[in-house]
Amino acid sequence: MRHNTARSYGSVTRTFHWLTALLILSNIGLGLWAERIPLEAMALKVQVFSLHKTLGLAALAVALARIGWALSQPRPAPVHPDRRAETLLAEAVHWTLYGAMVLVPVTGWIGHAATDGYAPILWPLGQGLPLVPKSPALSMTMAGVHHILAWMLMGSILLHVAGALKHALIDRDGVLARMTRGRPAGQGAAGRHLMPALVALAVLGAGAAYAVVTRPQDAGPATVLDQAASDWRVTQGDLGFAVVQMGSQIEGGFSDWTAAIAFDPDSGTGEVRVTINMDSVTIGTVTDQAKGSDFFDVATNPTAVFAGTIRPEGEGYVAEGPLTLRGQETPVTLPFTLQIDDAGVARMQGQAVMDRRDWQIGAGYADESTVGFEVQLTVALTAAR
Repeated sequence: MRHNTARSYGSVTRTFHWLTALLILSNIGLGLWAERIPLEAMALKVQVFSLHKTLGLAALAVALARIGWALSQPRPAPVHPDRRAETLLAEAVHWTLYGAMVLVPVTGWIGHAATDGYAPILWPLGQGLPLVPKSPALSMTMAGVHHILAWMLMGSILLHVAGALKHALIDRDGVLARMTRGRPAGQGAAGRHLMPALVALAVLGAGAAYAVVTRPQDAGPATVLDQAASDWRVTQGDLGFAVVQMGSQIEGGFSDWTAAIAFDPDSGTGEVRVTINMDSVTIGTVTDQAKGSDFFDVATNPTAVFAGTIRPEGEGYVAEGPLTLRGQETPVTLPFTLQIDDAGVARMQGQAVMDRRDWQIGAGYADESTVGFEVQLTVALTAAR
């Protein structure tokens, strides 16, 4: 029998129930495992997280189908209608389960779509979502909400299982057999109560609000560089980079850096010394990994320095000289364009492609399957005398 009756669950409902349980429990295991994989095994960590995200979307699809089917079917009557408090509590747990089954993967999906590159979903439909902007802050907020709701989902599952075991081992009333084998149980008709749904909504809302309120704020770098003495004062500037991770480009940047510039507009020559506070790096959800010993090793090498000479080349200019990063010194050539207006305000834009291996960044990632070798550096600044 495919459809529910007043006393039993049909085969479709039972199939949805156990398939949803299998997907959710498997994915909880994957998520807990992925969080515990050390950063030294980044390739494995990324693969497990990718599988976790993909399975999460499968669980979401099944959960939505299950909810849609449940809304079209009669609800079997409660086995103990006289136990009103117990019946309402069971309904509240069910509503919490239904809400969490949807909200946990949705918040994870939004958090994934708001950033780039890390642990892609294993499907051909893209990684973004309509109306979801690329925002590290949004991604981190959704990650926090996802985490709290996931624990609430696990708590609801434990309550649900505890209730099922009580019915099977203590009450011996056939409730568990109704879901495992479709046996009839219960009496009367199932009621529709609004209060359990409101309780579930309040519980899930409180969990989400707690995650938002307690989300760690970006405190910025522990120290800030002193302003450099310079003939040209930088009034606005961006120093960014992009790298391919797991087949997708992710972008990062540095919020704290100084530039000491000596430049003669008449000859087009000069010198520049750029000091970068490496602790000011941000690169979405992998900022902490970028600061670690495998990559920028900020604790040991808190600053990077580029000391170059400026000369005209073609229709633009180049700045060339050594970039000292992670204690390694490698020559870098940065082509750039420069425009100086009548007020003496200079606007510069430049790009360079570097190889992370020249500074032993990500030395443990010997191929490009996880992190690409090429790093695209972009610089844009406005300066005045």
